[in-house]
Amino acid sequence: MSHSPIRKDKTCLNCRHVVEQRFCPNCGQENTDSRKTFHHLFIHFFEDLTHYENAFWKTIRNLLFKPATLTKEYLSGKRLSYLAPVRLYIFISFITFLMIALFPSHVTENLTKSEIDLNSKLEKTDNLNIKTFNKTTHFNMQSEKEIDSIQKYGKPSEKYTDFEYWLLKKVIPITENNTKAEIIEKFIESFVHNIPKILFIIMPFFAFFLWIFHNKKKWYYFDHGIFTLHYFSFLLLIFLILFVFQKIIGLFGSSLGFIADIANFVGILWMSYYFYPAHHRFYGESRIVSFIKSVFLFFINSFFIVFLLTFYVFYIFINLH
Repeated sequence: MSHSPIRKDKTCLNCRHVVEQRFCPNCGQENTDSRKTFHHLFIHFFEDLTHYENAFWKTIRNLLFKPATLTKEYLSGKRLSYLAPVRLYIFISFITFLMIALFPSHVTENLTKSEIDLNSKLEKTDNLNIKTFNKTTHFNMQSEKEIDSIQKYGKPSEKYTDFEYWLLKKVIPITENNTKAEIIEKFIESFVHNIPKILFIIMPFFAFFLWIFHNKKKWYYFDHGIFTLHYFSFLLLIFLILFVFQKIIGLFGSSLGFIADIANFVGILWMSYYFYPAHHRFYGESRIVSFIKSVFLFFINSFFIVFLLTFYVFYIFINLH
C-alpha cells in the first residue's frame, strides 16, 4: 500500500465509480493523487515487485537454498506468497544489468604481470602465425586495400571465397585498430553484458528438452517453462552475487583475490549440482532415474548452449569496434 494521501474527490480516476475508502470497489485502483514524484515511482517499483509483504526475501531464500520449492508452490496455486516466475526473472535481470552498468569490467587494468608477459610473447609470434596462416589459407591480413585488390584483380586461384572475403573484412579492422588486451576487454564486457539475453534465448529450448524427457500426459510444456524460469533465475542470481562479491573484494586490492576464487568455486559447484535436487524434487522420480535424466539433460543442454555460444562469440567478435 502506498503512503500517498487519499484524494478528496471520491470518484475513481480509472472507472468513475464512487470510492468510499482507499480502493475502488469496482476496479481496485487506489484513489490517490495521480501525480507522483520520481522518488515515489522508484519506491513503488520495488514495492510492487516485493508485494509489500517481504515476499521478495522469501522468494530469494527458497530460490537459493530450496531447489524446486518455488515451482511446486506456484503450480499448486500458492502464487501470492512469492514473486511470479516471469517477474522474478525480470527483476533479477534488471538488477544484473544495473550492477554491470555501474561496475563495468576493465580487463586491461586487471592484467597480471604474467598475462602482460604472455601478451608480449604472443606479439613476438604474431608474424610467424600470420605466415603460417597465409601458407595454409592464402590469407593476407595486412590491409583491407590489399584484400580488395586481390579480390578484384587477382588470379582466380588467389581470390577468396565469398565467406573468406566477408570474414576478412570483419576481422582486419578489429586487429588493426585494437590491441590484444583491448579485444579481450571488449569481448568480455560484451559477453557479460549479454548473459541475461543469452539465458533468455536458451530458456524455451531448455524447457523443450525437459518436455521431451518427461510424461506428456502428466506434465505440460507450461510446467517445464515455470521450472525453467526458476532454474534460470537461480543461475542468473548466482552470477549476480558472484559479480557483486568480486567487485567488493576488488576494493580491498589483489591480496584478497583468493577469497573471490573460493567464492567462484563454491558458486559454480552449487550451480552445477543444483539441477539434480531441483529435478528430483519437482518431478518426483526415483533418485536413480532422476540422476540419469539429469546427466543426459545436462550434457544435451551443455552441448546446445556451447553451440549457441559459439555463434554468439563469433557475432561479438566480428562486431567489435
